[in-house]
Amino acid sequence: MGRKKKKIKLAMSRRQRTVLIVVCVLAAGVAVWLDRQAGSGLRRRIVQTWPRNDVEKYNGRKFTVVNIVDGDTLDIDIADGKYKHTRVRLLGIDTPETGAGKTEAMYYGQEATEFARSLALGKRVTVFLDSKSKTRDRYGRLLAHLKLEDGRIVNEELVAGGFAYADLRFANDRFKEYVGLQAEAKAHKKGLWNQVTTEQLPRWLQRERPGD
Repeated sequence: MGRKKKKIKLAMSRRQRTVLIVVCVLAAGVAVWLDRQAGSGLRRRIVQTWPRNDVEKYNGRKFTVVNIVDGDTLDIDIADGKYKHTRVRLLGIDTPETGAGKTEAMYYGQEATEFARSLALGKRVTVFLDSKSKTRDRYGRLLAHLKLEDGRIVNEELVAGGFAYADLRFANDRFKEYVGLQAEAKAHKKGLWNQVTTEQLPRWLQRERPGD
C-alpha cells in the first residue's frame, strides 16, 4: 500500500512539472507579444510627432552649410538624432547624380555639385519647410527650401542656372516658381540644357523632350 502511494505522489509530481513548464512557455509568449505591441506603438508615436518636432527645430531658423553631398543634398550644422549634422534634401528640384555610392553618374552631375558648393558651402541659410510636403523623405533627410542671407533661394538658383530640374513628381509651395525658372533656363540653353539629350534626363523626366 505504501509503494502505491509513493507511485501516485511521483506521478502527480511529474504532471505538476509538465503543467508548470507549459504555463511558463505560455507566459513567455505573452510577454514577447506585449513587448512587440508596446514597441510598435512607440514607433508609431515617434513617426506621428516627427513633423511637429521638425517644424519647431528647423523652420525659419538659420544654420551654416557644412558639407555638400551633391547638387541637391547638403548638411547643416545641427545634430539630428545620433548624427552630428542634419542632412537636407532640397525640395522641389532634382539634380543629376554624381555616381557616388550605388548611383550611376549622370550628365552634368559633377557641375551641379560644384555649383552648389560654390553657392552654399560655409554660408548661413534659413530653412523653410513646406506646407504641402512631409518634412522627411524615405531616407530620413529633411526636405526644405533654403534661403541665403542675400535673399536668394538655393533651390531656385540651381534650377535657374540649368544645374537642376524642377521636380514635377511632388507638390510643394514653390512648384510654379521652379517650373517657370526651368522653362527660362531651357529657353536660353543654360547649363545642362545646352546639350542634354532625352537619354541623359532622369528616368522620371525622359518622357519630356529637352527642347520642349
